[in-house]
Amino acid sequence: MSWDPERLYALLPAIYQIRDQAQGEPLKALLAAIAEQVALLDEDLEQLYDDQFIETCADWVAPYLGDLIGYQPIHHPAALLPSPRAEVANTIAYRRRKGTAVVLEQLAVDVTGWKAHAVEFFQQVITTPYLNHVRPEHIHSPDLRQWRPLEQLDTAFNEVAHTVDVRRIASSRGKYNVPNVGLFLWRLQAYPVTSSTVRVVQIYSLDLLCYRFHPLGIDSPLFNFPRTENSITQLSQPINVPHSLSRRVLYEELEALRQSIADRLPPKLLYFQRDRPAFEVFLNGDPVPSEEVLICNLTRSRIIPNTKTYQTINGDEILPIQLPIQVAVDPVLGRLALPPASEIPERIEVSYSYGFSADIGGGPYSRQDSVFSSGLRWSTADLWQVGVSQNLPESSQIKPSLRAAITAWNDEAAPGKVGIIAIMDSRTYTDTDLPAIKLPAESQLLIVAADWPIADREAPPEQQRLEGQLAPSGVRPHIIGNLTFESIEDTDPQVGGELLLNGLLVEGSIQLQDVPIKQLSIDHCTIMEGIDHTLDREPLKEPFNLKLNNSITGPIRLFNQEGNFVIRNSILDRELIFYRDEMTGDRQRLVIDALRVSLDIQTCTVLGRVQTRTIEASNCIFYRQVTAVRRQTGCVRFSYLPHSSRTPQQYRCQPSSEAEAIRIQPQFTSLRYGDPSYAQLSRYCPPEICQGADDEAEMGAFHDLYQPQRESNLRTRLDEYLRYGLEAGIFYTT
Repeated sequence: MSWDPERLYALLPAIYQIRDQAQGEPLKALLAAIAEQVALLDEDLEQLYDDQFIETCADWVAPYLGDLIGYQPIHHPAALLPSPRAEVANTIAYRRRKGTAVVLEQLAVDVTGWKAHAVEFFQQVITTPYLNHVRPEHIHSPDLRQWRPLEQLDTAFNEVAHTVDVRRIASSRGKYNVPNVGLFLWRLQAYPVTSSTVRVVQIYSLDLLCYRFHPLGIDSPLFNFPRTENSITQLSQPINVPHSLSRRVLYEELEALRQSIADRLPPKLLYFQRDRPAFEVFLNGDPVPSEEVLICNLTRSRIIPNTKTYQTINGDEILPIQLPIQVAVDPVLGRLALPPASEIPERIEVSYSYGFSADIGGGPYSRQDSVFSSGLRWSTADLWQVGVSQNLPESSQIKPSLRAAITAWNDEAAPGKVGIIAIMDSRTYTDTDLPAIKLPAESQLLIVAADWPIADREAPPEQQRLEGQLAPSGVRPHIIGNLTFESIEDTDPQVGGELLLNGLLVEGSIQLQDVPIKQLSIDHCTIMEGIDHTLDREPLKEPFNLKLNNSITGPIRLFNQEGNFVIRNSILDRELIFYRDEMTGDRQRLVIDALRVSLDIQTCTVLGRVQTRTIEASNCIFYRQVTAVRRQTGCVRFSYLPHSSRTPQQYRCQPSSEAEAIRIQPQFTSLRYGDPSYAQLSRYCPPEICQGADDEAEMGAFHDLYQPQRESNLRTRLDEYLRYGLEAGIFYTT
């Protein structure tokens, strides 16, 4: 029923309407208030009906519905799973298959949010078979002629039988025994990148060019973007998990594809299905067919053939067939090469997936919340906007380069102006000599990586793009060069503008040389050479604010500048690209140099020395010494920092004494930027750090992953669903 106040008012007799209008319509106002309250009651009654079903109930009702079927709630951090709706909905289905491997696997996915694979190790133990129940796959020695079992040896998808291991599986040591069930978890996620520009990094010979998939020109493995499983009744396969791609697996599949083409038979594809291949290569915008890609090892110089010969049977004859080869790809190193006799294309782009732990740094994941909560004045009537894209025709609102977009902004920059530059693809912009960006007083400029439908009134109708909501996801542009800024003449030098960066991968630095700026906000960006702000003039009337959220950056230098520096969920590295396994003395230089700035840092990993005026820190890892000028104010809580640091009062920090400094040290899986496990805590890291945060999560930038809570929740659920006499172990594959 509609509770429209006008409709209720029209139902009154005309005499009451006339008298009410003569007195200023107080009765109409009363009916409007009554209609509003009745509408709320009506909506509440409808929600009461919806709350009887797990699919439509409110989040707070889900645990109560679960209690009706004996569901035992577990600790779910708000950032991970706000409601146990899915687990409650599947509880009955899980209990019908209780104790089976498929349920344990699906349970691990629902509880942890990571991809998982369950293994019943008692099926992989070497046994003396009973003649009435022969198991030929349980032979003592593997068949060396079968490459696939050897490729997957001792992985989550192992098929080779092992001798008995009597160590307990609960400690993640023993595996192959009768009562053991293992759950393999993939902590790294796959992030797809579309039409990214490759990087020329090395000339192996005069005729052979080598490229790398990573836009920074570093070796980085390609990852499989997991496909959704069709049913709960089957265990996951390698195609269903985010793992690094193997040379041998892809090579054999493409060889079988070319042989099927030669035999004119339908191919059997897994990683190179037409709708979603593992990776794609584009030469001058044209996609290279999968059958024209050669998988090989490009560690050293290798001559790539232009064709490969295959044999097919035609009647009684065996005929050779030559198939063309356009590119060679090494998925382990993320490299690409062309045959020496082929013509070098003007541009080469690739679509692939890379691995990383979380949504930190410039990436193609969704960043909508950070963009719309950035403080930009969206309601401004004269909001200036321009898009940067190499895929769309140039117009007044679509620019082909970042240089053209910056020039357009500088031409119209004025005090109080609000502008947006949206980079709309994942290409590399090699504007090494970018013009300085003007920041007038009280102005705001947002430079964001986003697919943004911007209306172009001047373009033909077939080329117009409809106005719509900003979609800050799916793209990761790469900018080569420094982003420098300058102030505008004839404006108040003591009043600054605001700069906001979101979703960028900058192979350079942010330079604010003698520029008055009120606020610099950097969200979900990777700044290779860091931030440099030097102010030679008098400080601003208002304190300078620097906000760094979910970003990866090099050293930050703030000279002669008073203000506040707020960092959240970020990684600060002194030198991002390096090829050393250990942090040497060269890496002990300052990563934060701000003697006149108050530092507020939470859940961050800082891989260098810190020097600041005051510091407030929680749940952080400071790999090197921290020095605060004023130690009477501030506090450092639940963090790791060297014992020689000079900070304000410390509360529950590690190491607690100099004697424990040798034992309690952070251990990382990798400290080389570009590795999928960059800045990830090792599984051998001391528990004082892995579970040392104020909420018993890990310290550092990946605190919000709540890895200890995920593992604890999974162990709790396994006790409920394991068969009697079995014991489960958890193994981290990545």
